[in-house]
Amino acid sequence: MLPQILVFGAVAGVLVAVPMCVMVANSEPGSAGHSQLVGYLTMLVALSLVFVGVKRYRDRALGGVIRFGTALGLGLGISAVAGVVYVIGWEVTLALTDYRFVDSFAAAAVEAKRASGASPAEVAKVAADMATFKLQYMNRWFRMPVTFVEILPVGIIVSLISAALLRNSRFLPARRAPG
Repeated sequence: MLPQILVFGAVAGVLVAVPMCVMVANSEPGSAGHSQLVGYLTMLVALSLVFVGVKRYRDRALGGVIRFGTALGLGLGISAVAGVVYVIGWEVTLALTDYRFVDSFAAAAVEAKRASGASPAEVAKVAADMATFKLQYMNRWFRMPVTFVEILPVGIIVSLISAALLRNSRFLPARRAPG
């Protein structure tokens, strides 16, 4: 089971980290807030490998039958490895872009508040909150768990759905070799 976790988790992590790195590296200053939807959709697509990994393990190693707990554990393991690779990819991206994302994200938050028609006091509050956030985010021991928690809920949901579906051996049954 460990090889499945490592291989599928690493591939899923790379499938999330590479597009994220490209998006951040090519983004305009102040545009960081608009990429959240794309980021989470990328995570969902990449973490579809949880389903593929669990099904492959069920069909090849377990003869087409897997218990919910085993499938969930395998899915969560794949998700955890993908999360670690995602965190590493994010750290590399930040370093390669001289941490520009932090300023861009803060500027986008302040501008969004200003564009919503907020009062100058509300805009100033968001600006102060973003200044605090920037200080916290520059600490890797704050940033790394926050980054991991970004991908974690998607991995848990995909793992639960995969385990629920694949515990039924009649759902996408293993193909038998003609012979």
